[in-house]
Amino acid sequence: MTGKYDDILRLPHHVSASRKPMSRLARAAQFAPFAALSGYDAEVQEAGRLTEPFIELDEYEKEALNARLQLLAQHLSEKRTVSAVYYQPDGRKEGGAYVTRTGIVKKICDYERRLILTDGTIIPLDSLIALEGDLFAEQG
Repeated sequence: MTGKYDDILRLPHHVSASRKPMSRLARAAQFAPFAALSGYDAEVQEAGRLTEPFIELDEYEKEALNARLQLLAQHLSEKRTVSAVYYQPDGRKEGGAYVTRTGIVKKICDYERRLILTDGTIIPLDSLIALEGDLFAEQG
């Protein structure tokens, strides 16, 4: 039985005289997967990333936190190390995360409602949920 391409089937492979052969890497790149939905994987990852809701402190907890802030303000010149736990809203979606930052408090701005550490970290007082440190343990 003779086929349609029998006349060219046994010819030698053509090699161009004017072009260099393609490297295996370049040839393989032609068959790399095509991302028809660019950015889809990033969106799926973002949707799966968990955030936490902001927890409002009750009146008792607010009073205790304010007492610690006042005590800290009185002992600011002693440059005591504290750990502040505060809520940081997420920039991309609803919710956020609770962050703990440890350092020496440089300044407490009542007017601007923020706590400034010596390393430049600014903590909004309205996001603050806890203050820990040896200063507060000494006071009982």
